[in-house]
Amino acid sequence: MNWCILIPLLVGAICAILGYLLGKLLGGGNHNECEDRIGALQAELDACRLSKVSLESDLSATKAALTTSVAAEASVKSSLELTKSSLAASLSAATVVPVAVSVFDGAAAKAVFGKKIKEDDLTVVEGIGPKIQGLFHDHDVKTWKALSECSIEKCQAVLDSGGERYKIHKPGTWPKQAQLAYEGKWEELSKWQDQLDGGK
Repeated sequence: MNWCILIPLLVGAICAILGYLLGKLLGGGNHNECEDRIGALQAELDACRLSKVSLESDLSATKAALTTSVAAEASVKSSLELTKSSLAASLSAATVVPVAVSVFDGAAAKAVFGKKIKEDDLTVVEGIGPKIQGLFHDHDVKTWKALSECSIEKCQAVLDSGGERYKIHKPGTWPKQAQLAYEGKWEELSKWQDQLDGGK
C-alpha cells in the first residue's frame, strides 16, 4: 500500500474535522447572540405597538373631551347672550326712581334722644357699641346709609370677624334702624328702640 496517498487524505480529514469543530465553537456563540438581539428588538417593537395603541386611545379620549368642552362653551355663550339681552330689555323697561337725599338735623335728633347725636354715629343703633362700631369701620361701613344697605348676613360676618365674644349679638334690626337714622325719622326710631331688647 502506498502511504503517500493516505497522508494527504488523512491531513485533509483532520483539517475538515478541526474546521468543523472551530466553526461550531466560534460561530455557535455568535448565533445565540444574534437570536438574543433579534428577540430584544422584537420585544421593543411589540412595546412600540402597544404604546401606539395607548396613544391613539388617549388621543381619542382627549378629542371627545374637547368636543364636549366646546359644546359646553357654546351653551354657556348662548345662555350669556340670552341673559344679556334679557337684562338690556329689563333696563330699558325700568323706570328711574328718584333717590331721597337725607340732610342730618342734629337738633331734631337731640330733641328726641335728649343728647347730642353725631352724624353717622353707628352707636345710635341699639345693639351697637363703640367696639362693634370699630368692627364696622374696619369693614368700610362708616355711615348710617352704608349700614342700612348691609344685609343681615354681612352684619353677622362683621361680628364674626371680631371673635367669639361678639357672637351673642343679633344684628337683625340694625340695617332698618340705620335707615331710620339716615332718613332722620328720630321719633319712629326711638319708639321702636323702646320695644327692642339690645337691638333684638
